[in-house]
Order: sequence, then C-alpha cells, then structure tokens
Amino acid sequence: MDLVTQIIQNVILGVIQGLTEFLPVSSSGHLNIAKHLMGMQDAGLFLDVMLHIGTLAAVVIFYHKLIWRLIKAFFLMIKDIFTGKFKWSKMDSDRNLIVMLIIGLIPLFALFLPIPGTDMKVKDLADMFTEHKYFIVVGLSLLMTSLLLFIGSVCNKHAASGRHFKDTDASYEGNGRARYGILDAVVVGIGQCFAALFPGLSRSGTTLALGEIRGINKQAALDYTFILGIPSIIAAAALEIKDVEFSTLSNDTIIAVVCGVAAAAIVGYLAIWLFKWLLKTDKMIVFVIYTLLVGITVTIISVYELTTGSVVSFV
Repeated sequence: MDLVTQIIQNVILGVIQGLTEFLPVSSSGHLNIAKHLMGMQDAGLFLDVMLHIGTLAAVVIFYHKLIWRLIKAFFLMIKDIFTGKFKWSKMDSDRNLIVMLIIGLIPLFALFLPIPGTDMKVKDLADMFTEHKYFIVVGLSLLMTSLLLFIGSVCNKHAASGRHFKDTDASYEGNGRARYGILDAVVVGIGQCFAALFPGLSRSGTTLALGEIRGINKQAALDYTFILGIPSIIAAAALEIKDVEFSTLSNDTIIAVVCGVAAAAIVGYLAIWLFKWLLKTDKMIVFVIYTLLVGITVTIISVYELTTGSVVSFV
C-alpha cells in the first residue's frame, strides 16, 4: 500500500474514531462497520493504540481545568486521609467525583476474569465479536444503544418535571442529582464493562444513559462519562502497546499513523463540544434515531450475509 493510500485510510479511521469515541454512537462499532463495508484490511495494532492516544489528547485538552483540579484535590485528600482529617460526609464535589470515579472503574477488573472451559478472558470476547461472522453483534448492540439513550432521555425529562420539589435538596442541580452515589458509580461501571465487550454498544452513550436513569443531572452525567473514559482509554492503550512490534514499522507507516492521530484528536475535541451542546439543548433524539437506523441497517446486512454466505462491500 502506497503512502497516500495509507494516509487516506488512516485519516478516515481517525475521523471515525474521533467522532464516535465521544458521540454516543460507538467507536468500535463504526470502525468495524467501516472496515467491513469498505473492505479495509486490519489497520494494525499500532494504529489502534495511537488512535486511542489521539482521542485521549482530545478529552484531556477539553477538560484540562477540571482534570488539574481533580489531581490537586486527590493529593489533598490523600494527605487528609493519612493525617486523620478526612471525613466521608464532608467531601466537596471534587472529592466526591474522585471517589466515584475510582468506584466506577472497579468493575473493569471483571474483564480480566477467565472464561470457564476456555483459555480466554472476558475481555477477549471483544476481539471475537469484531470478526466478520459476528457482524450482527454490531447491529444489535447499536439497537441497544438507541434504546438506552431513549430511556435515559425520558428519565432525564421525568426528573426535570419533578424538580419543583427537589430544589431544596442541595444534591440536586436543575433536572437531577449533581453528585454520584456508590450505587450510581457501580451501575455505570458495570455498563462500561458491557460497552467494552460489544462493538456497537456505545461507552459514552451507555454510561450517560445509566447516569440519567439513576437520576443524575445530564451535564453532570456527561462530565463523569468523559472523565471516566480517561483511565479506560489509557488502560486500553497500555494493554495493546506491549504487543506492538516497533521494529517492523516503516517511515511511511509512522507518517500515516501520525496523520490518523491528528485527525482523531481534532475531530474528537469537536465531538465533545458538539455532544455537550446537543445534550444541553435537548437534541439527543438525533442520536436515538441515528443509532436505531444504523443498527437496523447493519442487522439486515448481517442477516443477509449469514443466509447467503456472501459479504457486502461497497468497494
């Protein structure tokens, strides 16, 4: 493959990754669709890792003020714990967010549990479901994403309609609670585990919707979703990068990958801004309809492929 072709392919994948990593439409599902329908070869482990780093850069830049505030709050909290000054009931919003992020990440360890009777771990199911013969999983998972987004939106509006009797509660802000509780964090963390396994089940969409279902304010739920994604993205990249054979990478490959990373970072930043705006202006129905239509389309294509034995490709 020549350099220009590599750059074009990597930029396409970078744009898809940047858009879908943060918009509630599933990055893994859309990358799978692109590779399947465009006949793309496997982009390679190195590109996968670097695209994750590109989207990581986007969320860190967008939330750099909040992240820096949380880092300072974390070390001050550790100091208070060792000096006996820490009190759970006296935690401010930053400390509460830190603790709930830690709790929300704990369920991810379940991905490393072995599957009885096999030599696989739970996380290996994600790789299995990206194979062509499991393309239908993408379609069904997108339909589940659409359903979750719809339910989350309904729950959010229900909370908004009842805010007249919640305004006296300091934990409420606008149309829902501003703070996560332990059960909220656990539920969202479990949802993130499932999203990591099924291509098409959006991580951001799932965690946002579950937060709304639990009665969390939609903007607070979205911020929690994006910040929770930072360690998840870092962990995914760290697990993959150890298997990259750097000695086999050519200069052309590195140049093309850099182009893809730049596309992922730029588009990812814009996607975060777009997502927050659409959520604030109550336009989430766009994603409900989009994931529904794409999910139906992919499911129909999958059923056709399974019954005929042929593979649909647009190139």
